Amino acid sequence: MDTPSTDADVAPETLLAPAKLTLSLRVTGRRDDGYHLIDAEMVSLDLHDRLEIAPGDSLTVVGPHGTETVGPDEDNLVRRALALAGRTASVTLHKQIPAGAGLGGGSADAAAVLRWAGFTDLRAAAALGADIAFCLVGGRARVTGIGEIVNPLPHDRRTFTIVTPPIFCSTPAVYRAWDEMGGPAGDNGNDLEPAALVVAPELVRWRDEVADQTDRRPQLAGSGSTWFVEGAFPDVGRVVTTVPASEWKRRGD
Repeated sequence: MDTPSTDADVAPETLLAPAKLTLSLRVTGRRDDGYHLIDAEMVSLDLHDRLEIAPGDSLTVVGPHGTETVGPDEDNLVRRALALAGRTASVTLHKQIPAGAGLGGGSADAAAVLRWAGFTDLRAAAALGADIAFCLVGGRARVTGIGEIVNPLPHDRRTFTIVTPPIFCSTPAVYRAWDEMGGPAGDNGNDLEPAALVVAPELVRWRDEVADQTDRRPQLAGSGSTWFVEGAFPDVGRVVTTVPASEWKRRGD
């Protein structure tokens, strides 16, 4: 009789965790439990974190956007994703996606772990983090509900330039500000943009600099802090391209 495989038997693997870009975001309501309802278009980018999975129980974060080692008792999205899937692993996370930038870095990392574990429950994933459900599906999609309803859309190859200021934008803080402002509609495709500018007023200077350098009106990515414009402006920021899910739903780099 075969012995069931345990996590200690899992061979080392490398996973990709693509950033997401929210091209449009409307906040359509708020549930009694405090979660906000959205209607958004999201796409995956060719900017990604890389996770190395091996037997064990630890999390090490390295790279330009993370240098700390997190112990087994820390509460973070990668560990919570492992717990949700009922798995353990030693994870080395190579962070290329900045935190608090509106690019879904933590959600992408959690989704990569859930894919590795064979976990496909989008509702449970969204309860862990609103962007995780989209990151599980990836590509291009219309996202509604609190983020758990993901309707894939045909791939549309587009190029953007992103500029991420050294400003951490807390998503809960931005949503609280949006509520306190009476739920304003953004006039640039993102309802959270006015609230983010209240939470982090220094974003205005960055927006104006990007506009001056590109002659285009920048849009805020999600709750911020990243600004983006369509087109390639390598002297202004990082040039990224949308990618279909089929391009990165594989293991390896």
